[in-house]
Amino acid sequence: MSLQVSQLSKLYGSQKALDDVSFSAAPGRILGFLGPNGAGKSTTMKIITGYLAADGGAVTILGEDALANPKKVSAQIGYLPEHNPLYLDLYVREFLEFSGGLYGMNASILQQRVNELIRKTGLSTEQHKKIGQLSKGYRQRVGLARSLIHDPQVVILDEPTTGLDPNQLVEIRNLIREIAADKTLIFSTHIMQEVEAICQDVVIINRGKILAASSLSELKAGSGQIELILETEEELELGWFEKLGKVRFGAKDKKELIIETSDPAETRKFLMQVIAERSLNLNSLNQSKKNLETLFREITEAP
Repeated sequence: MSLQVSQLSKLYGSQKALDDVSFSAAPGRILGFLGPNGAGKSTTMKIITGYLAADGGAVTILGEDALANPKKVSAQIGYLPEHNPLYLDLYVREFLEFSGGLYGMNASILQQRVNELIRKTGLSTEQHKKIGQLSKGYRQRVGLARSLIHDPQVVILDEPTTGLDPNQLVEIRNLIREIAADKTLIFSTHIMQEVEAICQDVVIINRGKILAASSLSELKAGSGQIELILETEEELELGWFEKLGKVRFGAKDKKELIIETSDPAETRKFLMQVIAERSLNLNSLNQSKKNLETLFREITEAP
C-alpha cells in the first residue's frame, strides 16, 4: 500500500475529531472517502497532506513517515481542498507556472506539464483569462490542474466535481480514472453516484470513527439484502405490509413501496397476496440490490 493510515487521532479541546482512524489506499484504485458533514473527512485529509498535526497515530506514504517528515512527503502529494484556494488576479497559465515553480520544477519540464494539464482539464479556451473571470466549474478545473502540476504519486481530491455541468462531469470523471491508473487516488464527495461510477474502494467515516472500509463490491455484497420496489395505481398503507419488517414509501408518494428482504421469492408471494386481497392494480414489481446511497444512510444512521 502506498498510503497507510493507522490509529489516527485528533482532538479539538475535549472533542474527538478523529478516533482511532485506520485505512489504506493502493495505486491503480480509486478510494471513495465518504461521510456526513463534520464526520472527520477533511481533518483526515489535512493531516495526511501535512496541513494539520495529529495528536496520535501514524501516516505512511510511499514508505515514509508523513507525520515526522511532512515537507519531504508533501512533494509526493497532490491535494485539491474542498474550498479551492486560487489567486483570482492571476491568469490560468500564469498560476499553473507559478505553482510548478514552488516545487522547483525545471522550466522546460514545467512548460510541458502546464500544456499537458491545460489540455487534459479542458482549460485550453480559458488559459489566457484571469481566474477571477472563470465560472465555478472552470475554477475547479484549475484547482485540479494545480494539484497535479508536480506529477505526485498520491492525489487527494475533496469534492472535485462541485460546480461541474453534466458534460464537464463526464470529462473530469475520465480524467480522474486516467490519473488513478498509476497513482494512489482518494476521492471525497457527497455524491454517491460519483463514487459508484469511478471508485473501486470505499471508506465511510462518521463522528471521527471508521464505520466501513472495503471494496465497493464487497460492501454491497455484504449487506445481504435485496430491495423490491412495488408500484400500484392506488395509494398504499404501510400497515398492510408490517409483517415484512423494513418497508418504506418510495419517490412516488404512497403509490410506491420499497421493501428490504433477504428472501425475495417469499416476499413477492406475500405482496401478490396483498394486491389480490385489496383489489389493487399493479403497475410494476422490480428487484434491485441496495445502492450505495441506501447503504451509506444505514451505516451512518446506525446508533
